Amino acid sequence: MKKTEKHMKKMLIGTSRSFYLTLKILPSKIRNQISLMYLLARLSDTIADSKTDDKEYLESLLESYNNRIQQGSGDLPNFIELANKQDNLSERELLLNSKIPIEALENSKIYNDGDRIKIRECLKIIISGQTLDLKRFTGASEKSMIGLRNEKELDEYTYMVAGCVGEFWTHMTLGHQFKLNQEKEDIFYTKAVSFGKALQLINILRDLPEDLRMGRCYIPIEELSKHNLIIEDLLVSENIIKFKPIFDSYIDKTDNYLDEAIEYIEMIPKYQFRLRLSCMLPIIIGQKTLNLLRNGNILDSENRIKVDRSEIKKIIRGAAVASISKKNSLKLLKKYK
Repeated sequence: MKKTEKHMKKMLIGTSRSFYLTLKILPSKIRNQISLMYLLARLSDTIADSKTDDKEYLESLLESYNNRIQQGSGDLPNFIELANKQDNLSERELLLNSKIPIEALENSKIYNDGDRIKIRECLKIIISGQTLDLKRFTGASEKSMIGLRNEKELDEYTYMVAGCVGEFWTHMTLGHQFKLNQEKEDIFYTKAVSFGKALQLINILRDLPEDLRMGRCYIPIEELSKHNLIIEDLLVSENIIKFKPIFDSYIDKTDNYLDEAIEYIEMIPKYQFRLRLSCMLPIIIGQKTLNLLRNGNILDSENRIKVDRSEIKKIIRGAAVASISKKNSLKLLKKYK
C-alpha cells in the first residue's frame, strides 16, 4: 500500500497545483480522505473537460466511471483513447492510472466505511453536475454561444460541483476532528456550502474569457438581458463598461459567500490550527483574486487575471503564523477584504 500512496502523492502534486499546499497542511486524520476525494473528482473533471466534439462519448465514460465508484466492482472504463487526447501530461497520467485511486477507495484500510459512503455520495453529485454541464453546452462554440438561463441554474451548478465538496469536507472534519451540537452543526454545514460555492464562483469569474472562447457562458442570460447585453457582446473588451455592473454584482455575491467562509473558520475550535490554516489559504487567495477582478477588465482575454506565485508564498507565510491564534487568523482574513 505504501507504493500506492507514493503514486497517489505524485498524481496529487501533478494535478492539484496550488490546492496541494492545502492538502499538505490538513490534519493527518482527514488528509488521506480529502486527497483521495480530490483525485477522484479531478479524474471525472478531466473526463468532462476533454477536448472532443463527441460529448455523448464523454457522458458514457462519466456514467461508467460513476457506476464503478458507486458499486465498488465491475470493469474499469477504458481511458486510453481519452488519455491520448490530453495536452496536460499530469492529466494524461491520471487517466492512465485511474485504477490506483479507485482501488484505494475500494480496498485501502486507511478509509473507514463512513468515509467511503461520503466520498461516493459527493462524487455522485459532482458527476451529475459535470454530466449536466456536458448536456447543457453540447454544440457550444465561439460561433454558437450557449449560456445558463437564470440564477437558479447557476446556483444549482455551483452546488453540484463545489458546494457539495464543502459538505464533504465538513463531514470529514466532524467525523474525525471535533464535534458540534446539532444546532451549530446545521449552521456549520450551511456555511460550508457557501464556502464551496464561493470558490467555484471565483473560478467562473476568473475563467470567463476562456469559457467564452469555447462558447460557454456561466453568467445567466437573464441577467445580461437586464442590461441589454447578449453573450456575444462579452467577446468585445470595450463592452466592459456595460458589463461591469453585472460582473461586480457577482463579485459582491462571491464576497458575501467568502464572509460566510470566514464565519465557518470562526466555528473551528482554537486548537485546530492546521485545519484553520487549510481553510484560510483558499479564502485569502480568493479575496486577492476578487480584488484583481474588480480592478481589471475581464473581457480583455489577452490579460489573464490571477494572483502571482510570489504573492501566494507571502500569503502562506503570513497565514501560517496567524493560524496558531484564532483571533489573529480572523484578523488576517479581514485584512485582505
